[in-house]
Amino acid sequence: MIDVEEHIYNDDPKKGHPDVRTYLKDVDYFFLGNGLISAAVQHSPHGEGTPVAMLIMNPEELKPKREVLNFDEKCGFEDSSVRLTCENGTEIDLRDSSVQWDFNFFVPVVEVKQLSELVEIRQRFYCPVNTAPVILRDIRLKNLTDDLLMINISTGIPGKTVSREVIILSESETTVCLRYSLPSDSEIKLCFSALFPIFPAKKSAISIDEELLNRFFNASRAQLPAVISENGVVDASIWQYCREWLRDHSFMAVGLVLSGQHQKAKVLLERLIRDFVSDMGDPIDSSEVREADEAELDQNGTLLYALKTYVMWTGDIDLVKKYWEKLVAIAEFPFGDAFRHDESGLFCNSRDYWERHSTFGITPGIELMYQVYPVIGLNCVATLGRLTGHVEKAVLWDQEADRLRERILHHPKFGLVDKRGFIKRRDKTGEIQESITPFENSGLPDGVPLAANITHYLNPDTSAAMPIAFGFVPADSTVAKATLENMEILWNQGWEEGGYGRYHASSEADSAGSWPFPSLIVARAAMEAGDYDKVWRILRWLDTMPGSRSGSWFETYCDRISPPYAQLGITPWTWAEIIMLFVHHILGIQPEEDYIRIRPRLLPGMNKVTGSLPLRDSIITFEYQVNPDRTSTEFSTNVQNIVSNTDEVRILYSGEDVYIKAFLPKI
Repeated sequence: MIDVEEHIYNDDPKKGHPDVRTYLKDVDYFFLGNGLISAAVQHSPHGEGTPVAMLIMNPEELKPKREVLNFDEKCGFEDSSVRLTCENGTEIDLRDSSVQWDFNFFVPVVEVKQLSELVEIRQRFYCPVNTAPVILRDIRLKNLTDDLLMINISTGIPGKTVSREVIILSESETTVCLRYSLPSDSEIKLCFSALFPIFPAKKSAISIDEELLNRFFNASRAQLPAVISENGVVDASIWQYCREWLRDHSFMAVGLVLSGQHQKAKVLLERLIRDFVSDMGDPIDSSEVREADEAELDQNGTLLYALKTYVMWTGDIDLVKKYWEKLVAIAEFPFGDAFRHDESGLFCNSRDYWERHSTFGITPGIELMYQVYPVIGLNCVATLGRLTGHVEKAVLWDQEADRLRERILHHPKFGLVDKRGFIKRRDKTGEIQESITPFENSGLPDGVPLAANITHYLNPDTSAAMPIAFGFVPADSTVAKATLENMEILWNQGWEEGGYGRYHASSEADSAGSWPFPSLIVARAAMEAGDYDKVWRILRWLDTMPGSRSGSWFETYCDRISPPYAQLGITPWTWAEIIMLFVHHILGIQPEEDYIRIRPRLLPGMNKVTGSLPLRDSIITFEYQVNPDRTSTEFSTNVQNIVSNTDEVRILYSGEDVYIKAFLPKI
């Protein structure tokens, strides 16, 4: 049984400098990095923490915010602020700070602007190269007066302050550059440096004419690789858990693949296959190996889905060949005797998708996503088997996947569908598990819904949107429509700002609140179903939440009880969901075994999208434009079509660069 102590964290955000807190009023964190060094620019506009701070981290080490390398117990991150002093020793008061991304350069740049009566200061933070643990910080001062100014610029890290005198002529400007480096695991070096040229990008990789989508996608594409070490180490929620999950990291790998960052995805995937699954196929979660009854049976299928996605986009089957025997064990692990439910032919355990377990009242049963993902995984590994000559095995896996799918959808006693659409869980007798009751000694803190003396409902659950998002069932099917309609119970459950809870708030083992990445899972399902108003509602809600300017959202938005729970952290899975929504569902670029499906669906308000992404040994360049006069989509391409209709075109792999142009009707 899972030890309740695993959920206990002792880091108290009420102790120490305010900068120790992750959640500050309207805070944004902008993440930079290259696998050798990572950094976050903190913007805390309301004075709860250092207004503009620089946080330096070793991406190989998973630490809480209090243990960020340049955190000081007394001063927090105040040392990292820029201080300007006049010739007479008076400190210049900087105000009205604003921070935003600038994606017009060949690397992502965070730009900070501040004003005073004397000067305008503009800082630019960026990671200049991929080969050295270095972050640069340009500081440009513009003289707003009619007089010559002599100003001292200073900043620092704990134990060291650097400063420089500059002379600025009237209405002129000067720029200095700071260099942060990490020559060892824990030692930061800070010095002034020569200016490094930041060349403009030749063109944006992807350009979207809708500002919110453009910002969300580019921020996700920039920050996801920035927090992953060169060896594939990444916190599942930065500064929160200091742990890793096979499931979360597999989705991160998909996000890397779909955003064109294939080598980083390969490093992460190889680490997952090698280190996160035993030779018997047993996965880890929360950096722990579980007893059979508490294994998360979706994780293996999620990993196989991520690996297939990588192979389809890159054509690289090296990992499949290298780890074939282990992939067989990963695919077949759920079929072990420990999980088999003979009467249904499905899989049974005492864990739910969101990691509640027997202590929290999860009794032995058949969980929806612990059936769906094994099916997805079997289909994926069957494809990989055909590509590597394991044809007979592939046939058997596809056949077993078909049988499981039929049982999930249509078994007369154990099928996971009713009039509400997908249901979450049945017990071993076939009864729907509608609620749970935690043990008296569950360790739940007072104040969380699951500890209250109320009925703790299991349905609905946002994981039920996943079969729609991943095409397990048609999005226009009766079960999909009923599922999405029932999902609305989860919107604004006891809060008013919007967003879906991950499941019914009455059974929340944490504080009740909205969750960004489960909400985005619903958005992807709604996109498939053509419910574009729901997609926009979710995206616009995200744009109102702290973190929207940087595109770095917290795992959840709630009044978390910390301790005993960990502080809220920034969850990379959210970036992967943004990328999947945009590339797979909106751009509709979907490489398959024998062809590339192109199925664009632009949201209302989007009129033009252009860009390019690497696909196998070529580049796929796309240009989508809305034409109000059209009633169906018109495609043109430079390669051979095998299917073309009003929704999609399928093209053959040709080995040459691909150009796709589509004129879409106005929605």
